Amino acid sequence: RGLMFREKLGPNEGMLFVFGTAAQQCMWMRNTVIPLSVAFIADDGSIVNIADMAPRDEASHCSQQPVRYALEMSKGWFAQRGLGPGSKVQGLPTPR
Repeated sequence: RGLMFREKLGPNEGMLFVFGTAAQQCMWMRNTVIPLSVAFIADDGSIVNIADMAPRDEASHCSQQPVRYALEMSKGWFAQRGLGPGSKVQGLPTPR
C-alpha cells in the first residue's frame, strides 16, 4: 500500500521499500494524494536516481539500474538536503 491514502507526512517521515532481490523497481502514485520524491538505492547504499511523483499519477517511475531499496519522502526532500545520484544512504537493513 505504500503511502496510499495518507493525507500528510511529517518533515522527516517517509517509507522505505525493501525488495527481495536487486532488480529494476518501479513506483506509481495510485491513490496517493501527497506529492512524493522517490530515491532508488543500490545494495551499497548509493542513490541511483530520484524521481518526483505527482499525486494520483499512475505513470511508472523506475530505477535506472537494479536496486534493492526505494525510499519515498515528501516531494523535494532529497533536493532540499543536497542529495542526488551517488549520495550514500546509511542504516539500510541488510539484504537477506
